Amino acid sequence: MHLHRYERIWLIIGGATLVIFLSVVGVQAFATDAHPPGSLVTVDPKTVTQEAPFNKPSLTQVGPKEYKAVMVARMFTFQPGTMEIPVGSTVHFQITSPDVVHGFEIAGTNVNMMVIPGHINRATYTFNHPGEYLIVCNEYCGTGHQVMAGKVVVK
Repeated sequence: MHLHRYERIWLIIGGATLVIFLSVVGVQAFATDAHPPGSLVTVDPKTVTQEAPFNKPSLTQVGPKEYKAVMVARMFTFQPGTMEIPVGSTVHFQITSPDVVHGFEIAGTNVNMMVIPGHINRATYTFNHPGEYLIVCNEYCGTGHQVMAGKVVVK
C-alpha cells in the first residue's frame, strides 16, 4: 500500500506522540508511585447500622474548633440531620449508606461526595463564615429524594 510522504510523516509523529504519552503516564504511575487517592474503606451495608461508629451517627468535638461528623445517608434522610458548630471550626465528615447511592453536597462549599452503600467516604471542611449551610442529596435516590436534606448551623 502506498502512503503519501506527508501522510507517512504525520503517522510517525502521531505514533511517537502516543509512545511519549504512555511513557510519561507509566513513569508517573509506577516509578514515582504517584497514584490517584484510593483509600477505599468499606463496611457491610447490611450491618452498617449495627457497626461502630455508624450505629450512633453524631457530631463530636475532637479538639479545639475541630469536630468529627459520623453520618449515615439513607432513604430519605441524613443522620444527624442538623449539626451546630462555632465559626472557624473544621469538620471531618465520614459518611456511608446502608441502602442506595446518595449524594452529599453542602451548598456554598466544595464538599461534594457520592455516598455508595458500604463505602466510607470522607471530606474535611473549615466553616469560616456564620450561617446555615444546606446539605442536599444530589443523586436521585428514590421517590422521596426531593425531601432529603440536612443542615450545618455555624454560629
